Amino acid sequence: MKNKYFKFSRPLVFLFIVLLSCSEDKSEPINGPRLIFKFKFNPLQERLDNFGRSQPIPEGHAAQTPLFNQMGAHYIELAEKNDIPAYNGTQVYESPMTNKGGSEAIDFDQALYAGNNQIFYETDIKNVVPGVYQYLRISLSYQNYSIQFRAENQEFTGTIASFVGANTYIGSYPVKNQTVTVNGNKLQGYWAFETDIPNIPVIEGQAPANATTVPNPISEFSPIPPGSCLVTGVFETPFEITGDETNDVIIECSISINQSFEWVDNNGNGTFEPTEGDIVVDMGVRGLIPSVVK
Repeated sequence: MKNKYFKFSRPLVFLFIVLLSCSEDKSEPINGPRLIFKFKFNPLQERLDNFGRSQPIPEGHAAQTPLFNQMGAHYIELAEKNDIPAYNGTQVYESPMTNKGGSEAIDFDQALYAGNNQIFYETDIKNVVPGVYQYLRISLSYQNYSIQFRAENQEFTGTIASFVGANTYIGSYPVKNQTVTVNGNKLQGYWAFETDIPNIPVIEGQAPANATTVPNPISEFSPIPPGSCLVTGVFETPFEITGDETNDVIIECSISINQSFEWVDNNGNGTFEPTEGDIVVDMGVRGLIPSVVK
């Protein structure tokens, strides 16, 4: 769809949330101490590449730190060693899958969602296998964030909903004020964009596969499958579950959003101007640091 305010010369590569409330609680009643997972969207955390290495903005590109509204996840696992294959660690959670769209896919309505400093999952800690864990892996499925852009010499705000799971069944979803109906499967890289310009409908698109940045500092020993958004984080101090805990344990999942919205800066002015030929090249999250907070 084209309009005089906002158009793209080719599909945007929008990768790796505006729902401002937590999703409904999908956990069973918990009677004992809980293991709790919370998101923290950190604009100052180190900006990493797919291999967990520090990555500056490439020459000829520009980037901005978006305002994250919400993030979705559909799988959580803990790993004791760096050579445990992906999806073979201690599984903590996996959201239901569905075949309603044909092939097996994440069910968008049943995944986990939360905003900044909000709980996205909790379980009875006795449900988790005791062990000393060094790594946390979270398979992200959805992001909703706001960005700034310029068109016709005016500054605007836009909201992006992007689906970063390998395959997701979507009924309908809100971007910001407008709702998009799909009723089918969408592959990794599907996105929708809503501007704050009056009377402009939502623009939808599909980014190329395998373009999402997914930091994995143990990729040499435990790579992730192509198309997966299984982000890997390393505990600074190994995290132990004994099974005898008497208090809740909270794991803060600090997600780097540091200059995570990146584009080819066509005129070198550092401002995102999609109508002037700027092309988005990456929107993956830029790192995960898990830590146990008291």
